[in-house]
Amino acid sequence: MPNKIKILVLFGTRPEAIKLAPVIYELKKRHDFEPCVVSSSQHTDLLAPFLKIFDIEPDHDLRVMTENQTPNAVCAKILQGLDEILAREKPGCVLVQGDTTTAFAGAFAAFNRKIPVGHVEAGLRSGNLQSPFPEEMNRRLISLAARFHFAATKRNRENLLSEKAIEKDVYLTGNTVVDALEYISNNSVQSEKINSLIRKTEGFKRILLTTHRRESFGAAMSRNLKDLRDFVRRHEDVCLFFPVHPNPNVRRVCVDILKSEERVYLLEPLDYVDFIGIMKNAWLIVSDSGGVQEEAPSLGRPVLILRENTERPEAIETGIAKLVGTDSLTEMLEENYTDESWIDSVKSIENPFGDGNAAKRIVEILGKEVHPEAQKIHLATETQTAHKALK
Repeated sequence: MPNKIKILVLFGTRPEAIKLAPVIYELKKRHDFEPCVVSSSQHTDLLAPFLKIFDIEPDHDLRVMTENQTPNAVCAKILQGLDEILAREKPGCVLVQGDTTTAFAGAFAAFNRKIPVGHVEAGLRSGNLQSPFPEEMNRRLISLAARFHFAATKRNRENLLSEKAIEKDVYLTGNTVVDALEYISNNSVQSEKINSLIRKTEGFKRILLTTHRRESFGAAMSRNLKDLRDFVRRHEDVCLFFPVHPNPNVRRVCVDILKSEERVYLLEPLDYVDFIGIMKNAWLIVSDSGGVQEEAPSLGRPVLILRENTERPEAIETGIAKLVGTDSLTEMLEENYTDESWIDSVKSIENPFGDGNAAKRIVEILGKEVHPEAQKIHLATETQTAHKALK
């Protein structure tokens, strides 16, 4: 029987790992593929706990992160480190996810070695190269290098086709974050620390805040934090949970504005199980995160998006999220505190980002496309296993 085909899966941030974990899981189940997992460690402290949840052990760790380095420095380190791994491992395909510096560098490195690139969550577009920065440019450049485009939604697929991507190479798969959330729900239990916090705040309207994007730094972040602080002060039945990102640009302003505030809980970065546990129990989520816009629909939670635009308009169009933009966050908070009809309606809205089978679809596509013998290997082994079971 022919050797297994190696699929190199690259990630460096926690969101990438969350969305690629189900794909790695599906690759391990097959008989024709061998996953080769590479971490750039673009995030370090945030990444390790999550990998433990999914029982993922990287085969290679580039360890690129040092304090206060630029995206260019990260990119250069990944290109150099990954190039050596590509030469040694000789994968049949490289999978990258999303729009990080790690994803772009991985796609570029593979392209230069004429290795097919599979882009998970392809086709997101905000329409503004400066926002989100540098993610919007990263995702567009990855699309140019990719051989397989795994689009999460119909709109994502249409975006790619409008840019003249080859139609047969663009696949509608759904978003793998839905797969990851289902896995977490079925296989994990949140910590007693979070359970205790939920019990302590029973009966309160819990707001979950996440903010960390570059375009949120400075005056915008200070204004949003002050609006939230004042909103909590005005309403004694409201509390705020804020898992504070380790970036010093976030921590510094957070401490200045929110430290010692009543009913404001400043939390260290949470592992994914605990983060989802808080999301499930939130009255409202306020976030500048793209991933949160995809996760919230699976949990039936409403989101106020702290951005001027979003590459995930499906969340807004279905009514799950509202874009704060340049409007007053205070006005939007007060409006939904007074009239909770929108918040209540979100629970019954169908998830626009998939059905939990995205990873399976992606791996099935790879089985048919990456190597002409791959599907034959898989089917032959499945047949042998079935025959053994019948004897």
